[in-house]
Amino acid sequence: MPGRGVLERGDHRGGQASPRGGRTLILAILGPTASGKSEVALRLAEEIGAEVLSVDSMQVYREMDIGTAKATPAQQARVQHHMVDLVDPEVEFSVAEFQKVARGVLERAERIVMVGGSGLHFRAVVDPMTFPPSDAALRTELEALGESAAVTALLQADSAAGTQVDLNNPRRVIRALEIHRLTGETPTERARTREAEAVRSYQAAFEFSAVGLDPGRSLAGRVTRRLAGMLDAGLLDEVESLAPRLGRTARQAVGYKELLPVVRGEETIEEGMAAATKATLRLAKHQRTYFRRDPRIVWVPWDQDRHVRYARVRSVLEEVIG
Repeated sequence: MPGRGVLERGDHRGGQASPRGGRTLILAILGPTASGKSEVALRLAEEIGAEVLSVDSMQVYREMDIGTAKATPAQQARVQHHMVDLVDPEVEFSVAEFQKVARGVLERAERIVMVGGSGLHFRAVVDPMTFPPSDAALRTELEALGESAAVTALLQADSAAGTQVDLNNPRRVIRALEIHRLTGETPTERARTREAEAVRSYQAAFEFSAVGLDPGRSLAGRVTRRLAGMLDAGLLDEVESLAPRLGRTARQAVGYKELLPVVRGEETIEEGMAAATKATLRLAKHQRTYFRRDPRIVWVPWDQDRHVRYARVRSVLEEVIG
């Protein structure tokens, strides 16, 4: 059973008084992509008079709507959503910046339902996490190396870097090199540091109650149907219109990255969709592994029926909601 999901604002610096005398109810619906989290979160927020806070690394970007499965304008009209449409796709928006803005929302709100698949962004908000420094000029210098040279440089600094960093993701390779140049820490050393901080970081800065949803063996089919639905809704047109404006981070978004070669005429739509499906399943596996490490999340037995899923989530959270 999750702990009491109420924050006393005095427990976190920088808080403002709320209409309820300084108490914020914080609930979280978490899990891998295509697990039905958003639907549950929207219904829950409507029923209990809460606002929704998205913990998604890509929904912060304006116009990236279909591919990020962003709440529709109609859904956002029903319940106020936070951490969506914050910056243009050309802009870099770090986890540290996400943390600052999202914590401001939690300080002001009376009731919040957090929802998303990014475990890092979730924990950045609720846990006392700190982030390595960054240097835009150094990053530009490292990007100029090119993908192959950047990977070589990282492996020269840390031969085991591939166990900690996705070497097929240029953004992550560059960031790992940037951290190494600025702090001297290799990816392997940084992983040890994070592991040492893990126990401390689970002592939440914000008290919350979290429920996890995981479709298990149904996930692959749900991902395939979800991507097909996105394509029917105009995902390829969205990618094509945004292609010239996608910044370094935004162009790594799953679905967009795989369809960019299609809009450039380098691959067929079938090839692009196959790559997007594979990348989405890889992402879901990573999300599942990340969330399963967190002992504070109560996992709800999966059911294909959306009403049963919701009832199970609501049952787990009922004591906290009051």
